[in-house]
Amino acid sequence: MRTIGQTLKEARVRKRYSLGRLEELIKIKKVFLVSLEKEEWEMLPEFPVVVGFVKNIAKFLDIDERGAVALLRRDYPPKKLTINPKPDVSDKFTWSPKFTFLVGAGLIIALLLGYLGFQYIRFISPPALVVTTPVQNQIVKQTNLEVSGKTSTDATVKINNQPVVVSDEGEFNAEIGIFEGTKEIIVQAISRSGKETVVRRTIKPELAN
Repeated sequence: MRTIGQTLKEARVRKRYSLGRLEELIKIKKVFLVSLEKEEWEMLPEFPVVVGFVKNIAKFLDIDERGAVALLRRDYPPKKLTINPKPDVSDKFTWSPKFTFLVGAGLIIALLLGYLGFQYIRFISPPALVVTTPVQNQIVKQTNLEVSGKTSTDATVKINNQPVVVSDEGEFNAEIGIFEGTKEIIVQAISRSGKETVVRRTIKPELAN
């Protein structure tokens, strides 16, 4: 009993076409022509594409087209279907109380780590410090000078090496005594880790005698 592969090969040989020449004429790759003649189905595309190949080849080689397709349907192996009587659904995602607990615990841990990281960076960083008064090169005509500003809430402040009170909001305001020889106001903000931020203001005393 002749197969589709034998039928196609015999017709090609009878017409004296090489595989390479047939490839050029009908624009089907040689590797597919070889696979058809040898019936190496695993090397070929899907079945509808193979049917198109066979029709084109049959028409070109003067083979009965319907008969060639019938041979192909007879010889083409059916697809093997793997039937699992008990489908495995273990890979399907389902939202469960356990998963909810794990997600919640993960979020709490992430927030906690983020908070601890923020606090650590804040602890090792120099404190913020803004001096509102005096301004740079301020002329001072009184012996008492107001120094005010704002710093980090957990920092301590010294003005010309004198500790001053810092409010819960980080604000400070103090008066310091100056004399003609006082040329600079030095404000220091010191964090709990010992990091320091310093702001210097040059002043110009013009005190009345």
